[in-house]
Amino acid sequence: MRQEEIWDAETAQRYDTPGTGMFAPEVLGPAVDRLAALAGGGRALEFAVGTGRVAVQLAERGVPVTGIELSVPMVEQLRTKADEATIPVVVGDMATARVPGDHTLVYLVYNTISNLLDQAEQVACFRNAARHLGPGGRFVIELWVPELRKLTPGEQATVWRADPGYIGLDTYDVVRQQVVSHHFRFGEGREARVFRSPHRYIWPAELDLMGQLAGFELESRHADWSGAEFTAESRSHVSVYRLPG
Repeated sequence: MRQEEIWDAETAQRYDTPGTGMFAPEVLGPAVDRLAALAGGGRALEFAVGTGRVAVQLAERGVPVTGIELSVPMVEQLRTKADEATIPVVVGDMATARVPGDHTLVYLVYNTISNLLDQAEQVACFRNAARHLGPGGRFVIELWVPELRKLTPGEQATVWRADPGYIGLDTYDVVRQQVVSHHFRFGEGREARVFRSPHRYIWPAELDLMGQLAGFELESRHADWSGAEFTAESRSHVSVYRLPG
């Protein structure tokens, strides 16, 4: 499926989960704290701003934020929280769309760079970030680490979460470096609801090379927004890339 087909009106209406999941204060708070510090008093640009989960809180901190977003329904949901003057949004592809003005920070959170489904698009995304930054500007990416060590020979899927009423699993195509995330939600009855999204997974070392191709240097990498050490057991990372200046 095309990304604009996945992030439709129905998905946009169900996307926000105030106070829980990725909207929980313990998840969102450290991300906003770190991004506000990295902006350094300058302007920020969010690639794939979505419904404004991060941008709204960052703007409330006094950081001027602009967004790029492919999905019109997601932008419409954002508009229920912040108007165009507060968070301007350019509708377009984060790998190519341009936003006027200078920025000190571009950020791309919650695994969204993997929504670009081939390596060339992902490299183009880095280059687009560089175009929006001046010397010393930073590009921040939050991304999960592919869990291929969980795949035994012959298997193609891993269950990464199993809660009452919810199962999350990923199916892998390791030749094409593709993964489809499946989210199953169910109640007491016999019916279940499924949401699927395709991704191209990226190893940290490959991500660093993409940064080099766009002129960035890796400044830091941590396991989370609070600055925990990144290790071989980390399931995700927050990587900060910086243009020389």
